[in-house]
Amino acid sequence: MTMKPRKIPMRMCLGCNEMKPKMELIRVVKSPEGEISLDFKGKAAGRGAYICRSTECLEKARKARRFERSFSCRIDDSVYEVMMSELGEEPKDS
Repeated sequence: MTMKPRKIPMRMCLGCNEMKPKMELIRVVKSPEGEISLDFKGKAAGRGAYICRSTECLEKARKARRFERSFSCRIDDSVYEVMMSELGEEPKDS
């Protein structure tokens, strides 16, 4: 009996709108308290949306207000600035 290959979960990047394997993307999470942050482990509680590991995709998603639409709330510029800096200094080996 042959083993079926495991299905790879796919998610859409809110920046470039491409479907990619979930493991290649970074989850942006809105916690039950309403805080929005990057979730590098993908385990935080709350509503999630995904972006590529590039600042360009974060910028595109920001300009098109895709996170605001996804999370149904207004997102402050300071939140984007924190996400930008976190994305810039993300450990590459994770």
